[in-house]
Amino acid sequence: MVVKKIIFVLFSLMMVSTIFAQDSLGKYFVHFQQTAIYQYHPAFSAKYSGDNSLISSEEGAMSITSTLFLDVPLSKKTHFTFNPELSGGKGLSAAKGMGGFTNGETFRIGNPEPVVYVARLFVSHQFDLEKDESLQVVVGKFGLADYFDFNTYAHDPRTHFMNWSLMSSGAWDYAANTRGYTSGIYIGYFQPKFSLKFAFAAVPTTPNGPVLDYRYDKANGMNFEFTKPFTLSNNWKGTFRTLLYRNQAPMGNYALANSQSGVPNLGPTRQEYRTKSGFALNGEIGYKDEWGLFGRYSWNDGENETWAFTEIDESISFGVHFAGQKWNRKNDYMAFALVRNGLSKPHQEFQQKGGMGFMIGDGNLNYGGEQILEGFYQYQIHPNVYLTPDYQFVINPGYNKDRGPVHVFSIRVHSEF
Repeated sequence: MVVKKIIFVLFSLMMVSTIFAQDSLGKYFVHFQQTAIYQYHPAFSAKYSGDNSLISSEEGAMSITSTLFLDVPLSKKTHFTFNPELSGGKGLSAAKGMGGFTNGETFRIGNPEPVVYVARLFVSHQFDLEKDESLQVVVGKFGLADYFDFNTYAHDPRTHFMNWSLMSSGAWDYAANTRGYTSGIYIGYFQPKFSLKFAFAAVPTTPNGPVLDYRYDKANGMNFEFTKPFTLSNNWKGTFRTLLYRNQAPMGNYALANSQSGVPNLGPTRQEYRTKSGFALNGEIGYKDEWGLFGRYSWNDGENETWAFTEIDESISFGVHFAGQKWNRKNDYMAFALVRNGLSKPHQEFQQKGGMGFMIGDGNLNYGGEQILEGFYQYQIHPNVYLTPDYQFVINPGYNKDRGPVHVFSIRVHSEF
């Protein structure tokens, strides 16, 4: 029944996309994408399991998303964007049990039935300043990852790496609801030598909750990013980005929870105006269009609870990307990356005493950094369709030396029109 509903809605969205594209006559732009991911892991060793553990027995799960992008010019420099999205299926273990979860297309949604919702709804305007300078302003509902922490080789789980700590900087607890979207304002200043970006956005009312908190004076997320492109030679070009962020929300405090008798509980420690601050460094360099290297390092203070993205307080990753023209497959590519994620000391103690976050919780913790290897090959099987086998090897899932290692095998089918 679930599969039939997904197929019906996908077919309807594709028909709508085709009709709009044919009738637009250049007045507006319509784009459609569909991504299906199946993941499987065999049974692995685990001395114990908790409510938020990755299930140690053999497990498989499938997710599917379909997105319709409609962009309508209101004037030469002003655009209205509407983006309905369908999401169905689920992640392994209901997308719990790891800081760097394995499928960036899944959310912690209990019901796997397909649901249609509004992902983006905003108005944007571009101001032309001096020569080669511009200012972009966006107001409405969008994703912070649409504008921040971009990386050519590791950013979009629909076409790049699938792991959460590779699609974004792991310790960037970016303001968003459960599905990854927020409401607010974004401002970007661009010129050839550098760019500056700022966003003020809503955070959820509860940790990783579906409802956004519009009490902006009490709860909000602020993000600032500096981007600097550089050229080493005609063949070597790259970009370096620095991201700073600060979230304010009624967060719980790990140290206060740890001082409780028995199993620590963040609920009674929650208090208005608490903050979480951090930064992310993000770099990439490419040789012609043939291959490239990338890396990220991110950190947050880890004193108060994770509020939006995932339970990672420190993360470092690096990888390599190869384009397919070297083997006469110009639209194919493959890539490999390594990640190490970590928790702050108070966060470690909270987990060791049996505390539960919204992402991890084994009931105990023999702490070790979560280490992930991911590799994939994206193969173009049609001008608009791509097939991607993917493999992830995870040591210390959920930061626990008493569990794993885990082998995760994935297959992704992505189409775009």
